[in-house]
Amino acid sequence: MEDFHRLIAKAREHRIEIALDIAFQCAPDHPWIAEHPEWFLKRPDGSIQYAENPPKKYEDIVPFNFECEDWRGLWNALKGIFDFWIKQGVKIFRVDNPHTKPFSFWERCIGELKDKNPELIFLSEAFTRPKMMYRLARLGFTQSYNYFPWRNTKFELTEYFNELTRPPLADFMRYNLWPNTPDILTQFLQSGGREAFMIRLILAGTLGASYGIYGPAFELCENTPREPDSEEYANSEKYEIRHWDLDAPHNLSGLIARLNQVRRENPALQSNMNLKFHSTDNDQLLAYSKMTEDKSNLILTIVNLSPHYTHSGWLELPLEEFGIEPRRTFQMHDLLTDTRFFWNGPRNYVELNPHRLPAHILRLRRYSRTEHDFDYFL
Repeated sequence: MEDFHRLIAKAREHRIEIALDIAFQCAPDHPWIAEHPEWFLKRPDGSIQYAENPPKKYEDIVPFNFECEDWRGLWNALKGIFDFWIKQGVKIFRVDNPHTKPFSFWERCIGELKDKNPELIFLSEAFTRPKMMYRLARLGFTQSYNYFPWRNTKFELTEYFNELTRPPLADFMRYNLWPNTPDILTQFLQSGGREAFMIRLILAGTLGASYGIYGPAFELCENTPREPDSEEYANSEKYEIRHWDLDAPHNLSGLIARLNQVRRENPALQSNMNLKFHSTDNDQLLAYSKMTEDKSNLILTIVNLSPHYTHSGWLELPLEEFGIEPRRTFQMHDLLTDTRFFWNGPRNYVELNPHRLPAHILRLRRYSRTEHDFDYFL
C-alpha cells in the first residue's frame, strides 16, 4: 500500500487521477468461497458456478449470487470494497459489467457512497441494450460506455449522436467515447490500417467531452484479431505481459498529444450539449461544430470517414448562427497543422487525404481589425 500511496501522490503532481477497475467476482480459491459459500451460485451438483456473459464464458472466475439469503451481508461487503479504496485516495471507478448485477444494488451502493463522497466518478462498462445502459445512468453512474465503436458511417454517427446529445437522454446520461478497449478491436480498425486509428481517435476526441483509448495497442495501431471473425485482440495484456516499443515510427503519440492540447485549450470541446452536424455533399465527409454559449470559441471538425481514399466536397455552414455576416471573410485555423484558411460565405470546399491527415479541427476566427492590433482575426 505504501507503493500505491506514492503512485497516487506522484500522479497528482502531474494532474492525473488514478482510477480503479472494479470487477465483482472471485477467483476459485478466494477466502470468501470458504467463509461465505451462501454468497455464490451453485450448480445442481453443489459445485460453484463460473461466470458467463453470453456468448463469453469465464471459467477462471466465479460470480456472486446477489439474491442469496444473506444479500445484505454480501451487498455491504461489496460496498466495503469501494469504501476501502476511497480511503486510499481513489475517486474514480470503472465498473465491469454493471448490467449483470441488480439495479437495486447499484441504486443503494452508489447512493450511499456519493452521499458521503459526492465527487466520486463511476464509469459504466456496459455494452448492452440501450434501455439497460440508460437505466444504469439514472441509477447514478456518472459516465457510460456506448455504441460509438460500431458507428462508422455518416448516417450512423449523425443519428446516434443526435440521440445522445438531446433530451431526454442528454438529461441524465453522459457518454465516454472509446475507439477500442482491451476487449474490443473493431472490424474498422482491423481493416483500415493506421489511417483508421487516426479517424477514430479524432472522432472520439471531438464528438465527446470525455474519451479514452486502450493505450499502447491504440498508439501503435495494433490490429491483429484473435481469429478472422473475432473482435478480440490476438495478443491481449489480459493474458500476458507485453513489452511495447512506444517510439516505433508509426506511433500516434504526437497526434494524441496534439489532440489533447486542442481539447484543453478550447472550451467548446469540453461539453456534449452543443454538438451540431452540418451538410456536406459527400457521404464520406462528416462535419460538425461545437460552440460555447457566448460564441467566443467555435470549433468545426471535418473528418474523412474513409481510411483508404481521398475525399472532397462542399460544406454548408449556418453563418448567422455562428455570428458571422454572410459576406464577411472569416478565417479557419487548423489546430492540428497550424494552417490557416480564408473562407467566404456559407459554402466552402474541403478535401482530405487520410494518408496525410484524415481531418481538420478548425477554430473559427472572426474578422476584427483595429488600429491597435495586427491580428485581424480573433
